[in-house]
Amino acid sequence: MKASNSLWQKELAGKIPEALGREVDIFETEIALRKQGKLEERLFAETRLRRGVYGQRYDNGQRHNGKAVQEIAYPSGELTKGPHTMWDAPGMQRIKIPAGGLNATQLETLAELAEEYSDGIAHVTTRQDFQLHYVHIEDTPSVMRRLAAAGITTREACGNSVRNVTACPYAGVCPDEVFDVTPFARSLSKFLLGHPDCQNFGRKFKHAFSGCAQHACGLTSMHDMGLIAVQRSEHGERKTGFETYVGGGLGAVPYQAKLFDPFLPPEELLPVAQAIARVFAKYGEKKNRSRARIKFLIQDLGIEKFRELVWEERKSLPPDPRWTEYLEGAAEFKESPLKPAGERPLLGSSDFQRWAKTNIRRQKQAGYSVATIALPLGDITANQLRALADIARRFTKETIRTTVEQNIVLRWISDSDLAQLHQALQGAGLADPGAETIVDIVTCPGTDTCKLGISSSRGLAAELRKTLAEKNFQLDEAVQSLHIKISGCFNSCGQHHVADLGFYGVSRKMAGYAVPHFQVVLGGEWTHNGGSYGMPVMAIPSKRIPEVVRRLADRYATGRKDGEEFKEFIKRIGKVELKGLLEDLARPAADPADRSIFTDWGDPREYSLEDLGVGECAGEVISAADFDLAGAEREVFEAQLAWEKGQAEQAGKLAYEAMVHAARGLVKLEDPNVSEDSDQIVGEFRIRFYDTQKFFDPFAGGKFAHYLFAAQQRNQQPHTADSARYLIDEAHLFIEAAHSCYQRMGKPVSV
Repeated sequence: MKASNSLWQKELAGKIPEALGREVDIFETEIALRKQGKLEERLFAETRLRRGVYGQRYDNGQRHNGKAVQEIAYPSGELTKGPHTMWDAPGMQRIKIPAGGLNATQLETLAELAEEYSDGIAHVTTRQDFQLHYVHIEDTPSVMRRLAAAGITTREACGNSVRNVTACPYAGVCPDEVFDVTPFARSLSKFLLGHPDCQNFGRKFKHAFSGCAQHACGLTSMHDMGLIAVQRSEHGERKTGFETYVGGGLGAVPYQAKLFDPFLPPEELLPVAQAIARVFAKYGEKKNRSRARIKFLIQDLGIEKFRELVWEERKSLPPDPRWTEYLEGAAEFKESPLKPAGERPLLGSSDFQRWAKTNIRRQKQAGYSVATIALPLGDITANQLRALADIARRFTKETIRTTVEQNIVLRWISDSDLAQLHQALQGAGLADPGAETIVDIVTCPGTDTCKLGISSSRGLAAELRKTLAEKNFQLDEAVQSLHIKISGCFNSCGQHHVADLGFYGVSRKMAGYAVPHFQVVLGGEWTHNGGSYGMPVMAIPSKRIPEVVRRLADRYATGRKDGEEFKEFIKRIGKVELKGLLEDLARPAADPADRSIFTDWGDPREYSLEDLGVGECAGEVISAADFDLAGAEREVFEAQLAWEKGQAEQAGKLAYEAMVHAARGLVKLEDPNVSEDSDQIVGEFRIRFYDTQKFFDPFAGGKFAHYLFAAQQRNQQPHTADSARYLIDEAHLFIEAAHSCYQRMGKPVSV
């Protein structure tokens, strides 16, 4: 139940920073103007996104206010189907948590807001943020004010801006770190928040900090700007700095960050970040959103030219006193424990021992540990937030952090308190074991609430967690350590590219019907800050993914060599064996009456009832497009095999041919006599499918068509290992988009 506005406004008087309060007042006025039609939707969309206010989907069978809600796009600028408008359909509020740091009062504030304005659940994201779903847009100013009074902002939680600055949640207590990056992450976040040089980006910009190179806690390799703590000796004196990377990113096509500076001094952190922002704003793409991230700018310019532009920009920057003021504050940052150091109990219940094995890690400070609260699907209830706030006060000085694996950690737990802490967490329903194991699955919202979701990532994650948790401690130890990450679409919000076993949602046609699938991505590297990316193997119906996991886990457990990591195992056995292991799961059921694959996890309805062409009794009618799309998949698979053998030129050639093959299949739907010349095929595709927007879909518009056009322009250029790898990923996405387009077109031309 919402608190009285007059009551909490009196309570908050004087607690909200003046500048932030003014920001919220402006946004409240903008909401009123938009509702009156006096503010353009495109302007309002950006201003609300920069305050973390998102639209939310409702086409997955959920109910709101007792009524089924269908196809609500809020706020989309136009009325949606049915009786609802963009103003009576709730959405999502994202909340920035720099470096994941929280205190108990902030947890309690989140609990109150989750109960009063949301569905009683707060969600931890893969960028250490919180999200509240089902929040009405007219309530967002109240939410923002109450957060501001607790020292939290939603500003620039989304939009074409600097997103939440993330950092290793173990910074300051990790035995392997070079130094504590926490104060630097907070300083950078504070400095760039609302900075005028960060207001003219074509897309978002993400920063991340890590205290070491070997672990995954910071994931610097997949960020626009990643900073790793390093040290060196100069004239016998220890100097600290940052190994700085730029241009990383996942998204549809993942890019590995490039080394910008092997040793950036701390005093240069803020001005260089500002200079990079200025270069991005000045030279980055603005019109084509599919190429508006800084990774594409660096690819086009080359890292050397980009570096040159940044240093030129740095020299021209007017001095800013905050460069040194913020760093002085960083030097003063220090955490301390609530209780004296203790000794870890030698005995305890079996539940405690299981939990301690996976959820406790020792700090570099003797006698203290970090405890991980594993949150299934990243969700925590309002009552659990309150209980956790009490627990944090009881055992620590409120040293709480969120993690990139959608969990929460408590730092500075005296080892002598671990058993009592476990009991307290059990009472709150927060003592699930298995943190950072195969059951600790990362997932994006998927079709539950995201308007881009194709397959139910949360539904699949819940099913896998349930299945694996039942036998987790009977699994091979190497299998237990695997990471599973799931995205509901190609955008990698669930970070599937850096998982041992990654999955992203796609849609395919089987027996004439649309069927939810997941593309299987194997062999990503989670350690070394997300050191390398996995590659797609094949698409499997959603309902068969648990069997995919079982087969891969069994194959790894029985076939790995001593100490062999999953990434190396996948590379050794190769794509051909992997395809043979899984390809039967991609086929339709032998029994036509078996409709199980036509539904998605957590949704009893059939994925689609639209009949796209039912086969005759002698066999399903196969169209030219079916053959061409199958041929395209074969070619991109062959491209992967060539890439694995180090044959970059052949890999790039095959990937391009696969894209042309898929385009030809679509063109043949309208012109069965289309030329076999690749340039003519691309030209016909552009006229018939891009210019007419037939290829466009709700998930990506015409984004993936640009991959084909760009590949055609570069077709005569030699391929490197990197360019071939990018082209293979782009070919996969173009072929998936061709499948989607084909499904939307109705009955095909048969052959």
